[in-house]
Amino acid sequence: MQSGMPPSTPKQLSRATDRISFLYLEHCTLGRDGGALTATDDNGVVHVPVAALSVLLLGPGTRLTHQAVSVVSDSGCSLVWVGEEGVRYYAHGRSIARSDRLLLKQAEKVSNTRSRLAVARAMYDMRFPNEDTSKLTMQQLRGKEGARVRRIYRENSEEFGVDWNRRIYDPEDFLAGDPINQALSSAHTCLYGLCHSVIAALGCSPGLGFVHTGHDRSFVYDIADLYKAEISIPVSFRIIADLNESGRAEISDVSAITRRAMRDEFRELRLAERIAADLKTLLIDDEEISSEEFWADVVQLWDGGDKRVAGGTNYDGSGTTGHETP
Repeated sequence: MQSGMPPSTPKQLSRATDRISFLYLEHCTLGRDGGALTATDDNGVVHVPVAALSVLLLGPGTRLTHQAVSVVSDSGCSLVWVGEEGVRYYAHGRSIARSDRLLLKQAEKVSNTRSRLAVARAMYDMRFPNEDTSKLTMQQLRGKEGARVRRIYRENSEEFGVDWNRRIYDPEDFLAGDPINQALSSAHTCLYGLCHSVIAALGCSPGLGFVHTGHDRSFVYDIADLYKAEISIPVSFRIIADLNESGRAEISDVSAITRRAMRDEFRELRLAERIAADLKTLLIDDEEISSEEFWADVVQLWDGGDKRVAGGTNYDGSGTTGHETP
């Protein structure tokens, strides 16, 4: 018999759309105090509101106790192991999702060339309002997007008075980039983290992308691209403009400043809620699916065709209970 507090049910947990976006921690030890998560470093102990977080980003120097992982898992918060200042993704833990409804829709659409193209076009439509993309090929859409991104960089450079040459960065050496490229890398990484946590929370696969492909975060990059022009790019240019104005252009903490600005932007725009709504719009057509279906903790058995039967039941005809499904 398992001792300790019983696990939370999906109905007891905060929805992904109601949570704070993320928290980044480094050089501390995560533990558990009763039902709360704690972070301990040389300055003392801080209680972390893990049940209100979408994702907890663990940077270098973080250590986890078994009890810490159990309380994070029970809260429905995703753990993501990242590099210094959160600019690299390494791995993540289990999400809050229980239903496979959106995952099946995603797999169905990405496996068919026609429906995959339709979703890809819908993503581009979200970036090109009032323009007809229905007859454009993927090659034409990519060219159109490339021109749009170059224009956005140029417009932000002019608006904020920040010098801009081109997007260039070294994944192996973050500090080798100039301040604006450092800010962009940090801002985009924050955006990837939030998109990844919402995708996982709704039960989708981060790897089944419609535009991007061949990577275990392809769908994350698909979804993040919907918001870069509106959020991560302007935030980055604004941060560097503010640093230039204050005479701190060479500050080494560009990443941390950008990360905090992105966190505030996510909260103000309620971006997690918007990402969840956009995911449903892209994947489930106009079907009526209740919110309860996404969080229902129910396991069924496939019965052939479109049929399903209840799980946790013995079907040998004796009427006895079969295996229990956790």
